[in-house]
Amino acid sequence: MRGSAHRTEEIEEFMRTVSPSLFRAALLVCGDHHLAEDLVQTTLGKVFVSWRRVRKADHPPAYVRAMLMRTYLSYVRLHRTYEKPVGELPEQVSGARDPALRLTLMNALAQLPPRDRAVVVLRYWEDRSVAQTAAELGLSEGNVRIRSMRALKILRGTLAGQHDILTGK
Repeated sequence: MRGSAHRTEEIEEFMRTVSPSLFRAALLVCGDHHLAEDLVQTTLGKVFVSWRRVRKADHPPAYVRAMLMRTYLSYVRLHRTYEKPVGELPEQVSGARDPALRLTLMNALAQLPPRDRAVVVLRYWEDRSVAQTAAELGLSEGNVRIRSMRALKILRGTLAGQHDILTGK
């Protein structure tokens, strides 16, 4: 019994530690506050079930973030044709104080295909290397580079003419 209680406390502490960063990453990839909460909740449920494997990982927070990205990609695959986001603004992500800038960037990210969006969030928001991003998403490094280039090209096209909002002038 004591071992079980200690295990539960250890898992709860880990979940409290990683939940805020998981939510931020989920919100960035999906653009919907409620879906981001659902993705984090689903991921944390998976963490609880497979705690031994998570705990033995080289870097448990990165392992769990990879679980989150796979959960998101699975969700997109399953709901691809059924739901379309409609004009609902997500909650403010800390650091993005300007609503116009936040809205512009979230709309630009929404133009990307889901895997490309996940690559951009991991590479440029989470500051992961190509190798780390590839490992977390189960892609080759070459595929991550191609997706990054394609996504940045789309973002440049989407954000062209938005110089005033992006620079705050």
